[in-house]
Amino acid sequence: MVAPRNIGKPMRSLIIDDEENIRRTTAVVLEAMGYETDGAEDRATALKRVEAAHFDLAFLDLKLNGESGLDLLPELLKLNPQLEVVVFTAYASIETAVEAMRRGAADYIPKPFTPEQIRRVLNRVIEAHRLRERVADLESRLSSDTPGTELTSVVPAMQKVFDVAAKVAATPATILLMGESGTGKTVLARAIHSRSNQKDKAFVTVNCPSLSRELLESELFGHVKGAFTGAAADTMGKVALADGGTLFLDEIGELPPEIQPKLLRLLQEKEYERVGEAKTRRADVRVIAATNRNLDKAVKEGRFREDLYYRLNVISVIVPPLRDRVADLPAIAGNYLQFFARQCGKPIKGFSPEAEQALRGYSWPGNLRELRNVIERAVILAGTPEIGLPDLPEQLSQPAGRAEPGGLQIGARVSLEALENEHIARVSQQAATLEEAARILGIDPATLYRRRKKMAP
Repeated sequence: MVAPRNIGKPMRSLIIDDEENIRRTTAVVLEAMGYETDGAEDRATALKRVEAAHFDLAFLDLKLNGESGLDLLPELLKLNPQLEVVVFTAYASIETAVEAMRRGAADYIPKPFTPEQIRRVLNRVIEAHRLRERVADLESRLSSDTPGTELTSVVPAMQKVFDVAAKVAATPATILLMGESGTGKTVLARAIHSRSNQKDKAFVTVNCPSLSRELLESELFGHVKGAFTGAAADTMGKVALADGGTLFLDEIGELPPEIQPKLLRLLQEKEYERVGEAKTRRADVRVIAATNRNLDKAVKEGRFREDLYYRLNVISVIVPPLRDRVADLPAIAGNYLQFFARQCGKPIKGFSPEAEQALRGYSWPGNLRELRNVIERAVILAGTPEIGLPDLPEQLSQPAGRAEPGGLQIGARVSLEALENEHIARVSQQAATLEEAARILGIDPATLYRRRKKMAP
């Protein structure tokens, strides 16, 4: 039998039927399977129950004291789009079954039914739901086109990061990942999710600086039709999509001040409202946040709420830059090499001694994302089964281009793009906000965000 849920608490089911005996019998079967149950005898009570609390499943009779269960079905789904509805009725027919499915039912049981029929239907519904979530997660992984990462290191500081991540993965604790841009915080967040009790649920990413305040709030919490110009239909929002799973907030230091108290409320009370709607909704999400900013400094300067910072900082992990993980570099580079060699269909087996020495001698200001791009480029250009020095960018392959600890030097034999990336990275590290960095660089924040994203793994 498929287990009801794998996140530490049972699924909740609402039984909507005008016959008390049916409600009681169905509840006995569900509770024996580990579900929590509640009942409603008519349309008004059912809507009130769904408005007041979160339910994962609903069993709906098509005849409710003269009211139509078919008409109630879309109303339930509007209140909770993730609700899985199983319809049962004594008026079984192909027509009603087709109509119920057309209106959003997940399955259909004719009366009279046996406990075994309920178990079989629930197993199908739950498995289909999990498969949809798994497909969405796999699509997200494929779209990110990121090579796999082994959570092992020969560098003590990095191994400590992996050890802490492994210990907290199975807990519901909020995690704050800190470190320079490109150090692999997103990869680590996904690895934590894959080892958590929420692993069968969705991993949903929100890039905090990617949109205006209004659009970011809508992306996070959803909106109702007409809430603002262009809101042509109701939208769930990523908090609802992540319900039961993990919500990853990337670059949390750029979260607008107006949204910070709403996120704090979600963390503390698991409650939120969609934009343009006064009704309170609930979501059980595990939050992992990442930043390359100094949040302590942002709190002191009044740009980040102190209470939100402490709520996010339950477990904090500082991810070291690649220049402090030189001993790990051959393994990481080899992993990237295998990934891109398979992707390109090339029989490349490794690096020449000269190429490996060049990789080790470079300071990698762009961290893992820069290494990833260098290896991908080298695989594409390589004409032999071994990556050689000529396959690497000039800043690695030419002695004059080797970077000192301070980074790339003007006048070195490096590409303009490499210099621009280095300058963007340094300015972004020093600036208080993304907007300030954009002003210093003379570009708009959206362009800066795209440049930084292009550099990301």
